[in-house]
Amino acid sequence: MNTVQIRAEHQTAETKKKDRLSGILVHPTSFPSPYGIGDLGSGAYDFIDFLARSGQHLWQVLPLGPTGFGDSPYQGFSAFAGQPLIISPEKLLEQKLLTEEDLEDIPEWDPVKIDYGAAIRYKTSLLKKAWAAFQHTPDKTLLEEFDDFCEAEKDWLDDYALFMACKDYHEGRMWLEWEKDIANPTVQTKQLWRRKLAEGIHYYCFVQFMFQKQWIELRDYAHEHDVEIIGDIPIFVAFDSADVWGNKNLFQLDTKGHPTSVAGVPPDYFSATGQLWGNPLYDWDYHAETSYKWWISRIRRQLTMTDYLRIDHFRGFEAYWSVPADEETAINGKWVKAPGEELFCAIQDELGKDLPILAEDLGVITPEVEHLRDQFGFPGMKVLQFGFGDMDDHNYVPHYYTTTNCVCYTGTHDNDTTAGWYQSQPEVIRDRIRRYGNTDGNSVSLDFIRFCMGSIARFAVFPIQDLLMLGSEARMNTPGVAAANWAFRYRREDLLPWMDDWLLRTTQLFGR
Repeated sequence: MNTVQIRAEHQTAETKKKDRLSGILVHPTSFPSPYGIGDLGSGAYDFIDFLARSGQHLWQVLPLGPTGFGDSPYQGFSAFAGQPLIISPEKLLEQKLLTEEDLEDIPEWDPVKIDYGAAIRYKTSLLKKAWAAFQHTPDKTLLEEFDDFCEAEKDWLDDYALFMACKDYHEGRMWLEWEKDIANPTVQTKQLWRRKLAEGIHYYCFVQFMFQKQWIELRDYAHEHDVEIIGDIPIFVAFDSADVWGNKNLFQLDTKGHPTSVAGVPPDYFSATGQLWGNPLYDWDYHAETSYKWWISRIRRQLTMTDYLRIDHFRGFEAYWSVPADEETAINGKWVKAPGEELFCAIQDELGKDLPILAEDLGVITPEVEHLRDQFGFPGMKVLQFGFGDMDDHNYVPHYYTTTNCVCYTGTHDNDTTAGWYQSQPEVIRDRIRRYGNTDGNSVSLDFIRFCMGSIARFAVFPIQDLLMLGSEARMNTPGVAAANWAFRYRREDLLPWMDDWLLRTTQLFGR
């Protein structure tokens, strides 16, 4: 059974019959929780209940992988693993892997902002306790499920668990700073280190097992409530990741493991020097030689976790900006063609023709990129803030849309909240918005949700901050700023009863 067939099995009759869907963008870290960071416990289930009450059929998340330095979901330690920080202590308590005593002394947390350093220390201590209990659990079914998980996911799990255990052994240092025999390991040296770090490896396998178990339970609950999940992956992976360490042939690296060229984007209106992301670039020739096996595995894995998959920086599949690794800016890069058509044909051959992929096609997009997107029927993105923020750009203003095969957003995780953005605009822009919506602008984020809902776009999605009418203090991410991102949380009481009713009536009004 291919991935698309698996997705179809879970797709409910209600969502199948709807051509127009709407929903909310919120990452699990933002859910209410007493444990310092949102998780897959009651706050997540309450959110699904809210979606159902308010007539929403989509929930969009950010990448679900384990985050590293900077806490960005787009710079994870693995393209396959799950985020340990969103494992729910409540659920571990239900499974008798934690005790009431373990959860007695919960620190006091800021309910609207994550302190990642403190949250990581606290959640890790709970996961270690749960792991210790798991090793002595009498629950044979749970133990059998764990063994089945480790066997089913070994293609990525074995390297990931070893990689993370090695990071712990080397006090968090990136893999290039490890001993040579494990920085560039053979099959034999991996075996030696697996024996050496067996305890840590078992811990990381357990953590991934619990993440997947909790996530699948939540995903199934969403399906029962006619809610489908839009996942998200970045096109590139982090250099300090199990993917690069364990699969060096897939990337443009020298014999010592250093990147020869790295990813970025060229100079533009926003930056005179471009953006130097630093991610290693793919050796597409090697991917082709292996029939794109790694990419097929990556997409298959993500589509067992979610129903749709948004791919960040889609234009990189047509051509990518390649910058020599020793450059300090992105100025001296060049465009290099990528095998997007061949790649997606290979994925279709394995997973089915109807790939539920959404293309992040923002920025300077060429006709070639549009052709690649349309060739495979991938919906693109329309962001209202971009349309209304530029008096001369009609691409993102609803009455200029020429296709239903797109996703209309009020804003994304990289935008300011709509209320915060509106306040920062010149009066000529604000006047245009007020006249467009026949509104006074006092609830502009709700106006933008209405614009989204009323557009011809098949999908309408908005960040939860816009429903809550929050200002810039609730922004999820500011691109180019290294600190204080990804920290937004909302409180249980922030979702007010009137929001259910308003959202349901608006959704019904526009046939979503």
